[in-house]
Amino acid sequence: MKQNLGVNQNVLELIGRTPMIKLNKITEHLEGEFYTKFEGSNPGHSTKDRIALHIIEQAEKKGLLKKGDTIIETTSGNTGFSVAMVSIIKGYDCILAVSSKSSKDKIDMLKAMGAKVYVCPAHVSADDPRSYYNVAKRLHSEIADSVYINQYFNELNIEAHYNSTGPEIWEQTQGQITHLVAACGTGGTISGTARFLKEKNPKIKILGVDAFGSVLQKFHETGELDPKESYPYRIEGLGKNLIPTATDFESIDKFEKVTDETSAHRAREIALTEGIFAGYTSGAAMQATIQFAEKGEFDINSKVVVIFPDHGSRYMAKVYSDEWMREQGFFDSKNHVQEEIEYIK
Repeated sequence: MKQNLGVNQNVLELIGRTPMIKLNKITEHLEGEFYTKFEGSNPGHSTKDRIALHIIEQAEKKGLLKKGDTIIETTSGNTGFSVAMVSIIKGYDCILAVSSKSSKDKIDMLKAMGAKVYVCPAHVSADDPRSYYNVAKRLHSEIADSVYINQYFNELNIEAHYNSTGPEIWEQTQGQITHLVAACGTGGTISGTARFLKEKNPKIKILGVDAFGSVLQKFHETGELDPKESYPYRIEGLGKNLIPTATDFESIDKFEKVTDETSAHRAREIALTEGIFAGYTSGAAMQATIQFAEKGEFDINSKVVVIFPDHGSRYMAKVYSDEWMREQGFFDSKNHVQEEIEYIK
């Protein structure tokens, strides 16, 4: 039977090759040209599809996985969704330890994808037995025939982006990229992409995004893990209270910290100006880009790529909810998303 070349054999074939989109209105007051690598167009709606598929397929090649085995992971939501999606196609059970900071939308999506979910308190130290890191480790030790993805300390996290995201950005910009702006959580996205791009052109600047309440920027600048830098914050999938080995700090030139509030508003602004429905961390990446610009990082010749790591649909109960914004003290009229609704009775 002749193969239909217009048909994908399963959803996993849609991972990667995400679009590069020029940013116009939100950056019109900035020097340079700005583009986003929109990872929300992956089938699992985030950049984490790339690492889930790569790490699982590498485990298969090493004989660590067989059908019916269990895959375990710690996640703020996006990696978990991607792991669950890959598990469905490949025939594995999926157990996820999730931070309580994750939106209800994300947790509901994980359940909808057949995963067993353990919701763990967000604001405990990494070595607390209740932390999602340690819950996942415990489950892995208790469950026979299980594999722990462990994205924070897995070199394959970096490799996935070195093999895919980096080459795609280089090709899509025809090698003209001058700056990359990317959020840093596990660090895999920024590190793998940076390694590839710096091999192509060492002059490319790699600009990391961190959150107030996270330890990453100070560690990058001083080599010191300062517990005083760590305190609760709201942005999911950005920053950390530990140092992931999946972050290659040497490949990152500098970090910029952003606040919960400005990042939330910037996510809404992306939707209202560019028509791109991007997630909370995408708002953080855009906010950091603007802060970098205000500090003179770019000039008229700059070609800046900002990675938007996930889709806005993951945050309907958070940054795209007027009620949630009011509860956080973030609400303003500028980015009010519901003012045009009228109910006809």
